[in-house]
Amino acid sequence: MARPVAVVRTGTANLASVLVGLRRAGADPTLITDPAAVRAADRVVLPGVGALAAAMESLGPSGLGQAVAERVAAGRPTLTVCLGLQLLLDGSAESPGVSALGCVPGHATRFQGDGLRVPHLGWNKVQPAAGAKLLTEGYAYFAHSYKLDQAPAGWTPAWTTHGQPFVAAMERGPVVACQFHPELSGAWGLGLLTRWLEA
Repeated sequence: MARPVAVVRTGTANLASVLVGLRRAGADPTLITDPAAVRAADRVVLPGVGALAAAMESLGPSGLGQAVAERVAAGRPTLTVCLGLQLLLDGSAESPGVSALGCVPGHATRFQGDGLRVPHLGWNKVQPAAGAKLLTEGYAYFAHSYKLDQAPAGWTPAWTTHGQPFVAAMERGPVVACQFHPELSGAWGLGLLTRWLEA
């Protein structure tokens, strides 16, 4: 039987690929725009593409963002994708003065370096730290210009490198925040989605 998953409609996400990826992993995804549905759902996915400020314009006034933050703080099954990871933080250099959800300490910074291609597009090896349960070693697809440089206390990170090391993903119990796109990361990404659904 397919596992129900609530997918938050942020207004800044490639929802089609996320929904397809979840279905392939055995989920029955439903798009939601109601904070009460975020609180009631067994599993929630927060996807995101584009600018943090635009996403917060959708999540903040609607109360969706607060509901997601409450889930993450409580350690309830939640998966975030790409910009979704950065939305959990305090903020980002992409949108100075704009507060993100603030349920995970940290600020996203822009890639910098002579000759370094920005945005970072393509496949990179993901290497989890000791103790990771859902994140495994493999190759993931990335598409972003901002990243988290240090893993916050209490989270088990996985790392990758584009010019410099950064957090490819991090987990804390059934909460997994991915900078990459698991739904676009082939069999390895499908495996991650499946493990999260079953956690």
